Amino acid sequence: MLKKYRTLLFDVDDTLLDFGAAENAALSMLFEDHNIPLTTELKAHYRKINQGLWKSFEEGTLDRDEVVNTRFSILFKEYGQEVDGVLLEKKYRSYLEEGHQLVHGAFELIKDLHHKYDLYIVTNGVSKTQYKRLRDSALFPLFNNIFVSEDTGFQKPMKEYFDYVFARIPNFSVEQGLIIGDSLSADIAGGQLAGLDTCWFNPEMKPNNMDIVPTYQIQRLDELYRILHVERESLVSV
Repeated sequence: MLKKYRTLLFDVDDTLLDFGAAENAALSMLFEDHNIPLTTELKAHYRKINQGLWKSFEEGTLDRDEVVNTRFSILFKEYGQEVDGVLLEKKYRSYLEEGHQLVHGAFELIKDLHHKYDLYIVTNGVSKTQYKRLRDSALFPLFNNIFVSEDTGFQKPMKEYFDYVFARIPNFSVEQGLIIGDSLSADIAGGQLAGLDTCWFNPEMKPNNMDIVPTYQIQRLDELYRILHVERESLVSV
């Protein structure tokens, strides 16, 4: 049976906005401030620490402030330096907020879809940062609402996060909802917990080593037109 979706829930980082590019630029500036060259090894080590902390956040064992305010002090401590993690986070955040590089095809897709679908943002992260990046990328006005975990008191993949979101979408029907995101553990697992169909955006075609099977998998954002059974031309002419 042909599935008709009406409400599309989009993740932000590495789905619509290129977080890797924004993060690289922000880290480069931060480490330059401390006269430390940002080597490939140092960047990889930071990402390992950061991903581990955000995973704990997804699992509910750390809150957001603990994640962002300790990651740099943990990193620098391993290199024999004591730093003020809160101060470094503040500087890093100011640099990161400037990063609004789009994932290839993201703006065109959202601009097309917003004529026919109810579009919402569902993102874990820091509210001020996400709002600024979405505004600077020109995506912001194309969405009906933005749901950042910091504002909700919950985070993906928690069912309570999605309950919060669903309660604030007029005439929401879970059967007509689809979540699109790059994270199996946050977007896809969370969507499944909430009863949504899910679309895993996997541009690098990473192997799925988790016991989570998305409804769809795409490598390019424009593959979403096929899943929605719409011709791009018909949306553009609306």
